[in-house]
Amino acid sequence: MKTKFIVIGYGWRADFFYRIARALPEEFEVCAGVLRTEERAGQVAKEKGIFATANLEDALATEPDFAVLCVPRAIVKEYLYRLMEKKVPVLCETPPGQNTEELCELWAETQLKNGQVQVAEQYFLQPYYAAVTEVIRAGYLGEVSNVTLSALHGYHAVSMFRKLLGIGFENCTIKGQKFSFEVTATNSRKGFDYSGQVLADDRTIATLEFTNGKTAFFDFSGEQYFSLIRTRRWNIQGIRGEINNYTVRFLAEKNLPVEQTLKRMDVGVNNNKEWAHRGIMFLDSMVYENPFYPARLNDDEIAVASSLKAMKEYVETGKEFYPLKEALQDTYLSFAMEEAAKDGETVITKTQVWAL
Repeated sequence: MKTKFIVIGYGWRADFFYRIARALPEEFEVCAGVLRTEERAGQVAKEKGIFATANLEDALATEPDFAVLCVPRAIVKEYLYRLMEKKVPVLCETPPGQNTEELCELWAETQLKNGQVQVAEQYFLQPYYAAVTEVIRAGYLGEVSNVTLSALHGYHAVSMFRKLLGIGFENCTIKGQKFSFEVTATNSRKGFDYSGQVLADDRTIATLEFTNGKTAFFDFSGEQYFSLIRTRRWNIQGIRGEINNYTVRFLAEKNLPVEQTLKRMDVGVNNNKEWAHRGIMFLDSMVYENPFYPARLNDDEIAVASSLKAMKEYVETGKEFYPLKEALQDTYLSFAMEEAAKDGETVITKTQVWAL
C-alpha cells in the first residue's frame, strides 16, 4: 500500500522527499506541502505539482500516514509539539535541539505527550554503510574495537560510530582539536565550481573513548562531502580483521589471512541501457541489495527512501528504526565533541535522561 506523507518546510533536504515521491510514485506520495506563507505555498504547488498550503490543518486534512519535518533546528520544537498534540506520527529531519537542555526538554515533552517520533538519520541506510554493517554482523571482523571515520560530520558520524562499535548509551571521554586549512573549491550543493576560489576549510580531529574501551577516531573537514580533491576514508578494526574503505581483510579457517573487496554492482555503464545501483557483493553473495532497484536514485536518495519505508512500518507496527532517544544521544555526543575540539579540553559525557 502506498506511503502518504506531508512535507513541512522546504529546502535542499526537503527536496529529497519530493524527488523520491516523483521517482517512485507507486510507493510514495507527497499529499501536501506546508510552507511559511501562502505565496510560497503557491510557488511550491506550481513547481512540484502538488497541494501546498501555509495551514497545517489543511495539510493534515489530506490524511497522511505521517509528517516529514524539514525545518531549521531553531523552530523544530514548535512544529513537533503541535504534531504530537494532534497525535500525528513525525519523521523529523533536523536534529531536534540546539543544546543539551533543549534535548532534555524535548525528551520530557515527548514522553508527556506520548509522541510518535522517529528521526531521518539516513547514513546507516546508505548502500556502503549497510553493506559494512552486514559484514560485521556476519562475524568476519570479530568484535569491533575501534573505528576511524573521515567522511561525515557531527551527529551523522556519531551515529555511525555507535552502530559500527555496537555502542548503546555508554559515556565517553572526548579529546579534540580544530585546524583551518585552505582548499580550492571544486563542488558543492550548488554544483561544480571551476572558479578557482580558495576557501578556508575547518578540520576537526577528535577521539571518543567509551567506558567499555571501544574507541572512535573522528577526522572531518566541511569540504569533504562534495570536494573532488578531498577524499573520504573509513577504517573499522576488529579482533580478526578490518574494513578499510572497500577492502576487507580477515582471518579464515586455520587463521589464514584473506583480502577481498566490497564490489558495487551498478548498471548503466558501457552498453547497458539501465542506470541504477543494484547492490554490493562480498565474496559470493550480496551483502546489500537496493530495495528500490531499478529506480534511478543516488545512494543518499536510496537511504532517504528506505527511511520513509521504515517510517511506514513504524506507524503500522510500532517497530522503531531510529528512535528519538538514539538521535538525542548522537546529537548530545556531537555537542560534546564540538566543545572538546573548540576549547582543546577533555570532555567527559554524563548519562542523560533519555538513557535512564
